[in-house]
Amino acid sequence: MSSKVEEEAEACAANGTDAMPSKQEEEEEKEKVEPCTNGNTEETGDDEGEEAAFAAVMAQLAAEGVRALHARVEAEWGPVLQSACQTAAARALWGRAVRDPAAGVLAGERFLRALRDKMRRDERAGAREVHGVMIAVRTLWFDARIEAAVHALGGDPQVVLLGAGMDARAYRLSCLKECTVFELDFPELLEMKSDLLHEAMSSANHQKLTVMAKSLIRVPANIQDADWITKLQSCGYVPERNTVWVLEGIIYYLHNAPAMQVLETIAASSTSASTVLLADFMNKNATSLSPTIYHFYHESPELLLPSIGFSQVTLSQIGDPQAHFGLLSHPENLFEKLRRLPRSTETNPEDGTPCCRLYFVEASASPDDQAR
Repeated sequence: MSSKVEEEAEACAANGTDAMPSKQEEEEEKEKVEPCTNGNTEETGDDEGEEAAFAAVMAQLAAEGVRALHARVEAEWGPVLQSACQTAAARALWGRAVRDPAAGVLAGERFLRALRDKMRRDERAGAREVHGVMIAVRTLWFDARIEAAVHALGGDPQVVLLGAGMDARAYRLSCLKECTVFELDFPELLEMKSDLLHEAMSSANHQKLTVMAKSLIRVPANIQDADWITKLQSCGYVPERNTVWVLEGIIYYLHNAPAMQVLETIAASSTSASTVLLADFMNKNATSLSPTIYHFYHESPELLLPSIGFSQVTLSQIGDPQAHFGLLSHPENLFEKLRRLPRSTETNPEDGTPCCRLYFVEASASPDDQAR
């Protein structure tokens, strides 16, 4: 894995507790929206348009209240919490693919400028992968699979975002219009998120945001604690209703025991209603990029999940047809190279670097499965 892409993986691979922080950083409510798949992913090549879009994002950050809140983020939050802002920055700056009008405000100036500088360097150098593309692809994959799962379950399913971070899907995905959306994360993160959105929408420079979901409920809880499911239920989650569980960029932050507890708790919910799990998993090599932050891994999630009660598990890697979205144009990009190697390969024979993989996984379970 090239040093640049290692940095990309560290800075951009995860959410909600969102994007992977770099080692350097460790050290030192209804407007018209696009469909859930976020519309156009074509490269415009319009530098002036991108400059105008960036200026518009920065104008949203000019409000005194917004700047004061982000000053607190920079002063008080550690790398795990700040990773949520890094993910939002990638969503904001990949706006030609990901339509997220709240992302810039949730990211803050520091993370927007840092990522923009890296993207510019990559583009000038003709890099095979541009910083932030991993999060852009991941965001689009989760958007598409959430939409498909909501439609497949029918009715008014619940959507639970565990480790929600600075996720704004409840404000931007029209497929959630009949859904109750729960955002569960650290109390201080959810409070900051709510305050930022309130301050931004009070500013003359910010467009109106309206919750697209039928309802949005924020649940302050730590999924590393055994009582997170009790807190979720106390906020209105109903185990007997069909549910889409979204674990975007979160499971690998946990140690093995709490990670398995989260997965087993979700699987157990399928005894009462149909369940869809959407998650991304790292392999062991990927967690070694930042071993003080990433802990849980699995080489074969499609084997792990059936062992605890899930069925119909599908797995994708970045660059697969369902996880590409036209954003990986260079034929020799890192993700394409990894796809061509057997998953059992631990070291790239071309350059001797470890094969660091991120898997996108969809799994389902229902009472009928449990009865078999």
